[in-house]
Amino acid sequence: MRSMLEGIRVIDFTTTVAGPGCTFFLADMGAEVIKVERPGIGDEARLFPPYKDGVSASFAVLNRGKRGVVLDLKQPRGVQIFKELVAVSDVLVENFRPGVMKKLGIDYETLKKINPGLVMCSISGYGQYGPLAHLPAYDAVLQALSGLMSTTGFPDGPPTRAGTLIVDISCAFYAAFGVCAALFARERTGAGEYLDISMYDVAINLLEAKFVDYTVTGNIPTRTGNRYPYVTPFDAYRTADGYVMIICVGDQPFRNLCEAMGKPELASDERFQDLMSRNANEPALKEIIEEWTSGLTNAEVWELLQKHEVPGAPVNDVKAVVENPHTAARGMLVDLEQPGAGIITIFGSAMKALGSEIKPRGPAPALGQDNRWLLEEVLKKDASEIEEILSSGAMG
Repeated sequence: MRSMLEGIRVIDFTTTVAGPGCTFFLADMGAEVIKVERPGIGDEARLFPPYKDGVSASFAVLNRGKRGVVLDLKQPRGVQIFKELVAVSDVLVENFRPGVMKKLGIDYETLKKINPGLVMCSISGYGQYGPLAHLPAYDAVLQALSGLMSTTGFPDGPPTRAGTLIVDISCAFYAAFGVCAALFARERTGAGEYLDISMYDVAINLLEAKFVDYTVTGNIPTRTGNRYPYVTPFDAYRTADGYVMIICVGDQPFRNLCEAMGKPELASDERFQDLMSRNANEPALKEIIEEWTSGLTNAEVWELLQKHEVPGAPVNDVKAVVENPHTAARGMLVDLEQPGAGIITIFGSAMKALGSEIKPRGPAPALGQDNRWLLEEVLKKDASEIEEILSSGAMG
């Protein structure tokens, strides 16, 4: 079966999460991804827990299916090899602070002269320009600055970051989408492209309607816990052994919920007969719903919700998600044979295609494992030059 990005070569000159996340999406779609790391420890994500037999499982997830080389870009010979690789590649993804690539002599203006068809994607905290562009950034810092944290949590509690690296991973999606769009445009025009992906910009996009809530009404969105204040019921309700999320957008789902609770008469109660009245009487409705859910387990409530076609689900922990039969049925459990660690079960691709193969393409690379391959197979150097380069320190 074909792969969508078969024949596309990507240089992954990134570290930690957002950059490697972008390129593993491209690798899953069939691109040849060459991860370029610095001498020494390489990508600092190699140190991220959890570990299996001393190998970072986190690194394995984000760098699966890639080739691995080392280049010392403080050495002229290392820079030269990097430029030679750019000349025979399609895409370059980097996530250093603005100015670093220019300082190294490998900025876009320099590289597009070598390869006019190059698609280069720079991922940074605040973008390549603007008053904050020089600052370092981390996911939680961006959640704070962008306003995301101010809207996350309960009204009587402190601002709370999302439980995952949501800005980093969303940046990876944006960057991969941008790269694919730029490659499509190149097919039409023959010209490359430069993409500037800012974590700050992406975090603002994640505010969705909360952004326009302020620009249109002047209202400053606040924390509402698991509630969405314009729809009722829309909350997490306590059960005998946990919580379930229940959402009824519209009258029919609410009537279905009333049937599930064995209280069909609630649907005609004047306090709850339409959206506006339910919103106005949310505390009373929550008390009624929670009186029902608290006497049942998560599984029992969810069975009734499914039977009556009520949108809802138990609030699962990660163990329950991994063990859910639907997770396996969707191909989301992939056993990766990672050298030095054995089998690591990672998540599969969220993208499914009827006529294209999208899957993890193998383990994450050891540091510099493909140095010789790069020189022999990609750059086509002769044996004497290969030995000279490998002994020069330009590749670590």
